[in-house]
Amino acid sequence: MRVDELKPAPGSTKNRKRVGRGIGGKGGKTAGRGTKGQYARNTVARGFEGGQMPLKQRVPKMKGFNNPFRIEYQGINLDVLDGLTESEVTPGTLAGHGLAHKGALIKVLARGELSRAVRVTAHGFSKAAEAAIVAAGGSVTKLPLPYKSGRPPASGNQFMNR
Repeated sequence: MRVDELKPAPGSTKNRKRVGRGIGGKGGKTAGRGTKGQYARNTVARGFEGGQMPLKQRVPKMKGFNNPFRIEYQGINLDVLDGLTESEVTPGTLAGHGLAHKGALIKVLARGELSRAVRVTAHGFSKAAEAAIVAAGGSVTKLPLPYKSGRPPASGNQFMNR
């Protein structure tokens, strides 16, 4: 069997009903559109709902809230730190290993376990991660955020300058 010989199973398809082709073919005259009125005249605008406010206008816009001062951290877990060979881990070494983006704010999270002492320098630590690092004999150094006021500037928010 070839591709050009494929066709649907017998009886699975049927021809569409051709309306508006005279009274001999069941579907002449009004062609199933009833008598008169807007819907018989093929003039209904796309999305028109009979004068009711259309769905595309009823749906609310601009819902929710995007905090312009959100600080976006890149999470690094303890099992990732344990897999590294270095005894001192900084954002630069993480970027060098391809585990974090260059210049990203790093937050150490507590998934996994740490089996050796590691000196970790990052922008943030979860309480559990900090406790696990100290319990393994390591140390924690928190870097300051790279913003003047301690939080990022409002980036392009038109509502902030009122």
